Amino acid sequence: MQLIELRNHLDTLLDTQRLKDYCPNGLQVEGRPEVSRVLCGVTASQALLDRAVAGGHDAVFVHHGLFWKGEDGRVTGFRRQRLRALLANDISLFAYHLPLDVHPELGNNAQLGKRMGWQGEGRFADQDLGWIGRPAEPGQSADAIARALAQTLGRAPLLVGDGRRAVRRVAWCTGGAQGYFEQAILAGADLYVSGEISEQTVHLARESGVPYIAAGHHATERYGAQAIAAYLTDELGLEAEFVDLDNPV
Repeated sequence: MQLIELRNHLDTLLDTQRLKDYCPNGLQVEGRPEVSRVLCGVTASQALLDRAVAGGHDAVFVHHGLFWKGEDGRVTGFRRQRLRALLANDISLFAYHLPLDVHPELGNNAQLGKRMGWQGEGRFADQDLGWIGRPAEPGQSADAIARALAQTLGRAPLLVGDGRRAVRRVAWCTGGAQGYFEQAILAGADLYVSGEISEQTVHLARESGVPYIAAGHHATERYGAQAIAAYLTDELGLEAEFVDLDNPV
């Protein structure tokens, strides 16, 4: 498949023009013009790029790319090493941040909800990034949902607030979306689930009566890139695979 053809297809599929983001979405590093093998992962870390080089991949697809607003733009240190791995081996890098979070089928929120059996019925927060709906068993406790998350994600989440609260409406937004907690409460959530937690999140959970679960940034955002790997294989006929590199955060 032609690289430009793949770029156009992914940009359209993930609707990159719809969202305001703080990084460039799409093709971040241009490699060889033909693509047949794609390695998918969460972050464009050196470890993932080394896997791509060793595996003879033509392109890498990630959620967290190399370039972010406000960062030092000089190509030194680890930035030089990552770019060198791509450029020296003619490997392309695709990165889709918020567009991968919000996609209704392949996105991180959609995929987490699918694995947990949550039925998304509405959206909330900035650019409709957050999802809200029914848990797998309406009325089960926040403690029970935390245990289900632990089993699904393979890591123990952190629950703050009233773990005994019955949950009929669950809100979630993967990654570092603790800043949307108050909006989730205003949307009518009995529980909010995200990846990370901040100091002030604890107080809001205790004072509002709405428990909060921090289930891990990496852990909650593995599934979008994994879904893309399956899509590239099944729909476009590419040889695509997902690699989950351990990250405890």
